[in-house]
Amino acid sequence: MSYLTQKTIKKNVTFSGIALHSGVNVNICIKPAEPNFGIVFKRVDFKNNNLVYPNFMNVSSTSLNTTVENEYGIKVSTIEHLMGALFGLGIDNALIEIDNEEVPILDGSAKQFIEKIILAGIEISDAPIKIIKINKEIKLSEGKRFINIKPSTLSLNIDFELNYENEVIGNQRNKVKVYEDDLTDVYNSRTYCLFEDIELIKKNGLAKGGSLKNAIVVKGAEILNPEGLRNPKEFVNHKILDCIGDLYTSGYRIVANIMCSRGGHYLTNQLLRKVFQNKDNFSILEIKEKNLPHTLINRNLLRSIA
Repeated sequence: MSYLTQKTIKKNVTFSGIALHSGVNVNICIKPAEPNFGIVFKRVDFKNNNLVYPNFMNVSSTSLNTTVENEYGIKVSTIEHLMGALFGLGIDNALIEIDNEEVPILDGSAKQFIEKIILAGIEISDAPIKIIKINKEIKLSEGKRFINIKPSTLSLNIDFELNYENEVIGNQRNKVKVYEDDLTDVYNSRTYCLFEDIELIKKNGLAKGGSLKNAIVVKGAEILNPEGLRNPKEFVNHKILDCIGDLYTSGYRIVANIMCSRGGHYLTNQLLRKVFQNKDNFSILEIKEKNLPHTLINRNLLRSIA
């Protein structure tokens, strides 16, 4: 499959399931879209003003999920796993119809999104893709938490670390090359929480649909899920999944080196806002050649359209 031309899905893909935070049942239908359409959510439970664009400037909340909102106050929340799946599969264009506010959590990862989209098939167009190339290093920190983004020649590399006092999670770190590595473990990694945090989360009106079927729960030295972990680094791999999904709110795939410690939705969103504050920080590039493998992308093959 060429990474250098825009893609959509071949036929409609539907999902139904409980929403993690609201606890209601939600239905979504991902539909094919024309080149340069982008990723667009449509709230079909509203008749008017119901399009919501998953852009970093439209992010209205990053509390335990990423929520986007249009100018009329219509929202779509917990978009990060689906956005990560679309990013990973190279889907540039899709209309996502949804009949409630929150994307269903399914199993807590991107696994089911990936599997059903692959089964539906991917339609490859002749339209060249656009990418965002980072030109300058940008840093952001908040106490012990930080994230930074630096230029890269032709890849997206994410270096992510966690630091928990909990002995099961502890200090986990993983580095991935998003366009080159096998990211099965990343896309299969589920959301997680500490058992002692559940009561507070629910007091805040969140995680009403949470269960051991869609989240890893850690209590002291024990993982409460009877099946255990899907991979040894599932905690940090899920954070990388979230990061990929949140990065896709930039509108295009990114070429950069990213390092993050103890970060999450908020830091990633703030980083994007800081990057796009200044046009000198980035370039938007269009691929001219269409048949070269993605690992051969370099400056000589790109034409700036920024």
